[in-house]
Amino acid sequence: MDTTGDRRAAQLLEFIDASPSPWHAGASMAQILERAGFVPLREGDAWDIQPGGRYYVTRDHSTIAAFVIGTGSLLKDGFRIIGAHTDSPGFRVKPAGSRIRNRHHGLDVEIYGGPILATFADRDLTLAGRVSIRDGDTGDARTALFHANRPLVRFPNAAIHLNRQVNQEGLKYQAHDELTLIQGLAREGLPEGPTLQELIATDLDVAPEQVLAWELAVADTQAGAFFGERNEFVANSQLDNLGSCHAGLCAIMDADPDSFGGVAVLACFDHEEVGSQSYKGAQGTFLPELLSRITGAQGIGEQDRPRVLARSMVLSADMAHAYHPAFTSLYDSDNAATVNGGPVIKVNAQQRYATDAGAEAVFMVLCDEAGVTCQKYIHRNDIPCGSTIGPITGAGLGVRTVDVGNPMWSMHSIRESAGAQDHGAMIDVMHHYYCRASLPWREAP
Repeated sequence: MDTTGDRRAAQLLEFIDASPSPWHAGASMAQILERAGFVPLREGDAWDIQPGGRYYVTRDHSTIAAFVIGTGSLLKDGFRIIGAHTDSPGFRVKPAGSRIRNRHHGLDVEIYGGPILATFADRDLTLAGRVSIRDGDTGDARTALFHANRPLVRFPNAAIHLNRQVNQEGLKYQAHDELTLIQGLAREGLPEGPTLQELIATDLDVAPEQVLAWELAVADTQAGAFFGERNEFVANSQLDNLGSCHAGLCAIMDADPDSFGGVAVLACFDHEEVGSQSYKGAQGTFLPELLSRITGAQGIGEQDRPRVLARSMVLSADMAHAYHPAFTSLYDSDNAATVNGGPVIKVNAQQRYATDAGAEAVFMVLCDEAGVTCQKYIHRNDIPCGSTIGPITGAGLGVRTVDVGNPMWSMHSIRESAGAQDHGAMIDVMHHYYCRASLPWREAP
């Protein structure tokens, strides 16, 4: 194994470090796509999209789709769609911002999704997201990215002397009263520290009264890293699910429009971690409207759109649970996936994952042809199974869907880990999925 780590895994870590919030992730992807020659489109404009063209479009900056128009027949070959999500679980800053509590500047937060709360404690944390600002000249509101790129807040634990049962009962927090981050001190004789609004204003070079609203995530300041005796693992925040976004991004940038007749699509949504039910989530109209505009530009009418979708497929990419040797009882031992064992096909009879036998077989063939080993994962019957955008997207479009992802540890921790070799393997199979002349599936007569 390469002791310097996989080059594509290193690029993933750089991508995550530059993307501390969903809005930063959308901006990072847009910049990478434009450098690769993708043409930006706006939802509110008329589109002129041509065979062989490469385009991207965003909704509210944190949901983004890229697509490549094949030079053959969309009606014959359909869409090749990869879906992922840009958001990760954690904390979001409440609208009131910072406040003084017993001479401490505290920052109250709201829980976003299902994070492992204890992993945020005793780390060097900062804030990242977007801010709404009133323009000083026009009075209109506009948005700006914000990233306090230094340790700004901290979530200190109580000492063991004050919590004697912590090692027996684990770290537990009262979700409303005990989630206050330390921002500073306010003591007699010292100048009062800046409010959050003032900190933001200084960073963005505007007056404090121009700061109207914010959506700020609590972000880690530690950079991503390789670890292990042969650098065979990677650690970073937001591997779930920026790992899948980056893999799809690398795959679609190398998609050759002359190699397939349909349209290759990468759609990365915000709000998956909170159920996807928003105007830019996977339950919204973003992807159906995008596909409709593409079919319309190809001269395909309403009556023929179901024919296109019948020839299409969705590859729902979201990270998978890797076998952990210290917690063997948490896995179905015959259906467990290992780190650096290759991409994982996720199966669930309750349709928490959208995979069926046909989609499963297609992905297995694609992996084999790409020279990639694949694995299969099934959740234990006695532990509730999470879900993905797969069932939502498959049901909303009426398109066969396979749920896949790379295996990882510590999912929903602020510091997750995975295999360095798996990322390149996922890119390879995604690229083959986009560029194969036709999907390896034949309906029975």
